[in-house]
Amino acid sequence: MVKIVSPALPPLEQRLREEAARIGFAACGITTAQDDPARAARLHAWLGEGRHGSMDWMETRAEQRQGPQSLWPEARSVIALGMSYAPAHDPLALADVADRARISVYAQGVDYHDLVKRALKALARWIVAQEPQAQVKVFVDTAPVMEKPLGEAAGLGWQGKHTNMVSRRHGSWLFLGAIYTTLDLAPDAPHANRCGSCTACQDACPTGAFPAPYQLDARACISYLTIEHKGPIPERYRAALGNRIYGCDDCLAVCPWNSFARAAHDNHAFLPRAELVAPRLAELLALDDATFRTVFAGSPIKRIGRNRFVRNCLYAAGNSGDQRLVPTVEGLRADPDPVVAEAAVWALGALKP
Repeated sequence: MVKIVSPALPPLEQRLREEAARIGFAACGITTAQDDPARAARLHAWLGEGRHGSMDWMETRAEQRQGPQSLWPEARSVIALGMSYAPAHDPLALADVADRARISVYAQGVDYHDLVKRALKALARWIVAQEPQAQVKVFVDTAPVMEKPLGEAAGLGWQGKHTNMVSRRHGSWLFLGAIYTTLDLAPDAPHANRCGSCTACQDACPTGAFPAPYQLDARACISYLTIEHKGPIPERYRAALGNRIYGCDDCLAVCPWNSFARAAHDNHAFLPRAELVAPRLAELLALDDATFRTVFAGSPIKRIGRNRFVRNCLYAAGNSGDQRLVPTVEGLRADPDPVVAEAAVWALGALKP
């Protein structure tokens, strides 16, 4: 009697990468879950210098954030994953278009948190189906996880001089997520740093938010100021905002490695909404709370609320030199929110020196 032998399955790590790609991840790598003392020291030094600004949640959970096993002692491996959102258009194209506003590329489509988390959960279910004894936890952005250093350790790319992830295949355009697991998986080699002598990202920063290469002071970063920072933006940064009303892509957009990135047409959810690619400032300034919520339903922009968003639009209006905006800005001087009202006064002063 001939015994039929089933062909051996490829290693779990190989099947994992294939499944991650099938689900929609453009990059997948594995690293150990052991805490890295050097990585933890850099985090605590950054927090100790106050460079996180008002993001108190980073300090509150710093001990858990410093390493995977500090968050979950049973973890043995980290699966680092990335989804590409590489744009088909030039993120800097609207820099000198006075009546238009600039919204960061990542926020022009649906909220990536939901999409990436669904994909992470799907991959986690697949892992447990292959290895029923495995325990898994999924994380995307809002958890106390240092996705960028872990992505570098797992070989997805490296943290560039702008402190963001850079990939040889995907440039600077990756949404990152992570799966922690109790499985002992074979780790990938960490990625070598390939920034070389390039200083394009440092030179492009409008507010000088990089005290040195590989260091970021969030308090001067336009992404932090327009999204995380509550209250009036310090006056010394307002002119530098230009027409950026939600985030900033400048340091990412100028990275030479983006020339290898293919626009993310495969994931239609990340395609920009037409009305957010080059929105008119006049229309955005007119938003009340209800309309704001309707326009930005399903968008990450919704989380900052109408008042902070209109505050940003008023700074952009002041920088525009567009006298047609004066009547709308005038009306916002009486806005119930004092931060919006103050921003309107500043914008009028800039428009009518």
